[in-house]
Amino acid sequence: MKPSRERETLRKRVAARRRLHVDVGSALDLVGSITKYLGLTPLIPAGVAIGYGESPWPFLITAALVLVVGLALERVPGRKERVGPREGYLVVALTWVVVAGVGALPYLLSGDPQLDRPLDAYFEAMSGFTTTGATILTDIDDLPRGLLMWRQLTQWFGGMGIIVLAIAILPRLRVGGRQLIESELPGPEHEPITTRIRDTARQLWLIYIGLTALMALILMSFGWLGIDDRMHPFNAIGHALTTLPTGGFSPENVGAVIFAAPSQWVITFFMLLAGTNFALFYRALMRRQPGVFQRDEEFRVYLGLLLIGTVVICASIWTEGIASGEAAIRHAAFQTVSMMTTTGYGSVDFALWPGVALMALVGLMFIGGCAGSTSGSVKVARHLLMGKILRREVDLTVHPEIVLVVRSNHKIVNERILRAISAFVLLYIGVFVVGVVMLAIDASATGLDLSVIEAVAAAATTLGNVGPGFGFAGPLGGFEPFGDVSTATMIVLMWMGRLELIPVLVLFSRHYWRA
Repeated sequence: MKPSRERETLRKRVAARRRLHVDVGSALDLVGSITKYLGLTPLIPAGVAIGYGESPWPFLITAALVLVVGLALERVPGRKERVGPREGYLVVALTWVVVAGVGALPYLLSGDPQLDRPLDAYFEAMSGFTTTGATILTDIDDLPRGLLMWRQLTQWFGGMGIIVLAIAILPRLRVGGRQLIESELPGPEHEPITTRIRDTARQLWLIYIGLTALMALILMSFGWLGIDDRMHPFNAIGHALTTLPTGGFSPENVGAVIFAAPSQWVITFFMLLAGTNFALFYRALMRRQPGVFQRDEEFRVYLGLLLIGTVVICASIWTEGIASGEAAIRHAAFQTVSMMTTTGYGSVDFALWPGVALMALVGLMFIGGCAGSTSGSVKVARHLLMGKILRREVDLTVHPEIVLVVRSNHKIVNERILRAISAFVLLYIGVFVVGVVMLAIDASATGLDLSVIEAVAAAATTLGNVGPGFGFAGPLGGFEPFGDVSTATMIVLMWMGRLELIPVLVLFSRHYWRA
């Protein structure tokens, strides 16, 4: 009897290990809830379309379809319990896949010939919601106003969406907002901003909305006062909606190139703010701690890197005779801030700049803004801590008997967090290399004239959610010449880059699905 009982126990253990340990039904239920509420957003461009005498039906039909899909997902069978961290990764990854599908619907329903292919429409939508700013369009001016406003809004909702997902939604998954921020950027943020996560999310939304409104008002005043005739209300609002999320979409074919110098300086300033940790704004504005910026180590490094990048690029274009005086300083500062914060605007066609400036811009793509900002890429805090890790290893080589710790803002950083940072950087480089190889192979197969630097820039700009690349994909061009395989590859890169790799890669692990 005993051997039989042991075999039965072993059989149960094996069955338990083979059983799915992710409650897919509960995860889809939450994705459905998010999708359902997202169905309200197309009503905004529908109102804009009506105001300009255009058809609102692409947006109204989208709203109805999204509502139906959301309700259907909520009814998928599952335990419907309060989902945990495993389901949380699935929710995050699936939500962004579904959200991009929602964003593509108005493009397809509009019948515009530039976006009539599902893959192209999905690329544009993924680029929007992930705040990448890479575009498949060849003639932006030809789009209806309602569709242009939808394009701008996808970036605005996507920019703050990731912060809200971390702080407001994921507490339902038993993963606190602070815990997710630490996994997204483990560094300076070791203290909860407040004891009530939902209150924090509301305050961050107020800051985000307030900065967007302030920028729009300043730009509109330039148009009203005759400082910049091209800055009419639609342009002012449209650029404010894509500057704060560090998105880079513009309602104009040539982006910020056509705007006067004062407008470009204002855009530069707000891009700099958007690349700053929003937790610092919270503490400075809501908790009356104005000195928090000066004390934050990451913010000081962030400003220092922006200054160095501006000086290098300014010297390069000045000595080459491309620009001089205030114009050289302005374009250098604009492009440095734009690329490092992963906004992706262009004040000039920087694809024509000399090699030193181009290499500096590629380097800035890999830095990113601060932790807790709306920018993408690796982030300043990770680079800062990686530098401290390397310095510690050098010191330990000389003095192996001493115990050294890594500090951030005068606080000891946990070794687990340091390992996670090192792993993330290695994964980021690995995914980037795979992306470059895929683009190069597809270009060779399709006969596309793609240089090495252009392939590197395209992979870096989509994985880092930056926006423009070099060559035909530069600030005054687009990604339309790429083949379908390359387009699909860049969609995946944008998706993975916005979610900081781990929530996507973990889904391909056998241990994630099984015990």
